Amino acid sequence: MLNVRENVMDRLCKAATRTAQVLVVSRHEPYGFDPAQFGSGWEIRHIQQIRDLSRVVRGSAPMAGVLDLETEYSDAELMQLEQSLQYLHVMWVAITSSRMLEDERVRRLIRDYCVDYVRTPFSFSELLYTLKHAHGMACLHGAGSHELIGHGPMIGECAVMRSMFRSLAKVAHNEAPVFISGESGTGKELAAQAIHEASSRRKGPFVAINCGAIPPHLVQSELFGYEKGAFTGANQRKIGWIEQAQGGTLFLDEIGDLPLESQVALLRFLQQGTITRLGGHQSIPLDLRIISATHVDLVAAQSDGRFRADLFHRLCVLTLSIPPLRERGEDILLLANSVLAEHGHEAHRRIRGFSPCSTQAMMQYEWPGNVRELINRVRRAIVMTDNRKITAEDLQLHGGSDSPRKTLDAIREEAEREAIRTVMASHGFHVVPAARELNVSRVTLYRLMHKHNIRIEAHPGAGE
Repeated sequence: MLNVRENVMDRLCKAATRTAQVLVVSRHEPYGFDPAQFGSGWEIRHIQQIRDLSRVVRGSAPMAGVLDLETEYSDAELMQLEQSLQYLHVMWVAITSSRMLEDERVRRLIRDYCVDYVRTPFSFSELLYTLKHAHGMACLHGAGSHELIGHGPMIGECAVMRSMFRSLAKVAHNEAPVFISGESGTGKELAAQAIHEASSRRKGPFVAINCGAIPPHLVQSELFGYEKGAFTGANQRKIGWIEQAQGGTLFLDEIGDLPLESQVALLRFLQQGTITRLGGHQSIPLDLRIISATHVDLVAAQSDGRFRADLFHRLCVLTLSIPPLRERGEDILLLANSVLAEHGHEAHRRIRGFSPCSTQAMMQYEWPGNVRELINRVRRAIVMTDNRKITAEDLQLHGGSDSPRKTLDAIREEAEREAIRTVMASHGFHVVPAARELNVSRVTLYRLMHKHNIRIEAHPGAGE
């Protein structure tokens, strides 16, 4: 049974990647690992500095990781390490000792981020079997979603982004029109481009138009083109945006801002598959795919008479929703580190990452401008900071009008306070029955009431 399992894992690894990579995170030489011990098809990479880990892991193929937890790490290093251990296409195996397992921080790292661990001293055959298992699991995670997670500038590991990537993959292999919804700055054009590049039309052109940026009196001529002499100043024929996308994909961004007159012409093209240039008489057949997007509520726009219902139903055959940045959890830090890696060279000194205060501020901030705002804040901080690590002040996410979200601790405290008040009120603020219902001692309940400033004296007749 053991050999069968190993053979299955070996086949899965070979199917996912030609070379099975093992990433060893240790300040020392990687335990004297000899590549020959692994056999053919295995590659060892050694990382000594935790700050380099995210850069190496991000966008890599599925891999197994060896995490040296015999080494002492500072709290700041552990925080940085945790951020880098959350990539699902890397499965970690920890090397530790009985002494280090007494440390709660080490136990938590292994429990939350590792698939297994070995204690020193260990045999190489034991470690190799564990790594084969870890690499096989990494291949399972990486086989579906990782291909899209690392696709161009679109990255994300959280549940809502993984769901979006799965939907993106489905609509990419269909020819029906796609409508992308999402707040401004979430990356709707990136999603449209990803659909195009994953479709059968990827060799054709990708033409993106911002309908809200075209003056209303020029929309018709820009979309459909015109013939020479069609109007004053039309000195030569012009091919419109729609015709330029022949054989490829046309992305109509901010379709909700399209004037009603142009909506009629676009609807006619969608129904007939042909256009007529302004001033022309010849119908031109076109073969292209339409992807549209807007931050406008098109259902409300239909009710207000600003958007045609028949055009809405033509455009919204397949739909894709891009989640706002505030709903992407740890992806906020993933994106921030990606921007830093891409634009770090713009700094006048080497930046070594983000400080704990900045990561906390980024996770608490609401990000009304979404990914676009995050990129702008990080790029500005890269240029303006005088620190080795970008701080919350560098990101301008401290105080002022920036309204941070509640922390998890604050939410828990609020829920605890409300629960105690509700139970106490239901028992007339008598401590004994309230403590019994809350399943705590009277002493504990008194302590919690003091903590949350809940006073019995404020309620006459209450007491034991």
